Amino acid sequence: MKLTRRLFTIHSWLGLITGIFLILLGLSGSVLVFRHELDRLANHDLLTVKPSRPLYERSLTRCYQTITARYPNLDGIAWMNPNAGPTDAYDFRLYLNDARLFTYDLGLISLNPYTNTILREGKSSDFSPSFIEWLLQFHFSFQLGVPGAALAALFGLTMLGSLLTGVVVYRKIIWKVLCFRVRINRKNWRTLSSDLHRVVGVWSLLLNAIIFFTGFWMNLFAFEAKTWKTEQIPTHLNTTMVLSADALLQKARQLMPDLKPSYVYLPTQPERKFRVNGPLEGQWALWGTGNLVSLDQQTGKLIQLRRLAALPIGDRLEATFFPLHVGNYGGLPVKVLYALIGLTPGLLAITGFLLWWRRVRKAVPNASRKYVLVKST
Repeated sequence: MKLTRRLFTIHSWLGLITGIFLILLGLSGSVLVFRHELDRLANHDLLTVKPSRPLYERSLTRCYQTITARYPNLDGIAWMNPNAGPTDAYDFRLYLNDARLFTYDLGLISLNPYTNTILREGKSSDFSPSFIEWLLQFHFSFQLGVPGAALAALFGLTMLGSLLTGVVVYRKIIWKVLCFRVRINRKNWRTLSSDLHRVVGVWSLLLNAIIFFTGFWMNLFAFEAKTWKTEQIPTHLNTTMVLSADALLQKARQLMPDLKPSYVYLPTQPERKFRVNGPLEGQWALWGTGNLVSLDQQTGKLIQLRRLAALPIGDRLEATFFPLHVGNYGGLPVKVLYALIGLTPGLLAITGFLLWWRRVRKAVPNASRKYVLVKST
């Protein structure tokens, strides 16, 4: 019993200390589940282009040349939508570096692949390219750079601690909730908050544990001394690719014909390599990040060809972390589920606070009553 009480105390304080941040992470995460759809909806006219040339004349190379000329000190570029349709703009992630620790240097630029015209651009710390971009960077770093990414990881860890202690504290009721034997009592705010906290906590337990653990794991880079050091070193001038981006992409497709590119990395520094990631034909999107083709951008030499099936079990499991975190592996039903689950940390934080406040209000009159009795004697 003493152990349960101690765990209950830990459970309460973890929720109270991190409650507001869990609300922010949960709400932003719910929106970001549909970030691509929302971005396209909000910027439909801007990001819809008119084909002015045959499809085969869309040039990734010209886009790369435009970006590197405009940004002479880049850590790298990533083509974010290699599955773009004939009327879609090309979206590129910019890896910037202003040598300041408290700014996370990402940017976004979209181009018309037929005319090479810039349609939008800006840093992810601004609202200029897209509010969704700003929200994405806020979600994993609170717009506080590498320290913010470490802070977000710590909150993921505290949420895991809160979930685990909650499992022990409410262990006797878990099965009853899963068997629909617990009804939510709407008699007053006390019973309503208590029942909601238990019922919502149980039903969201597994998916919340997955989301917060994977979020913590993906931000582990923020605890590495190397990350903090390199973040404060100005990036060197671009060393652009000798071979064309289109030729390298074509070679990658030839080397792995069944690869469906979902991410193409275009290097701007000599130590980085051209890379294509994605799922294989007919492969579940959950495993997509495990396949890649990496080429030397100066010679075209194959650096690495990796198929998920050839990886050790630990690497195969880790390849699922990003899809499991963002919910992009099961179509619309899974996305809706993730959006709803994203609301639960905030609901649990609010109901948990109400339960704590109720105990505090009950404890104060009792303490006052004892004080009066002692004085009277």
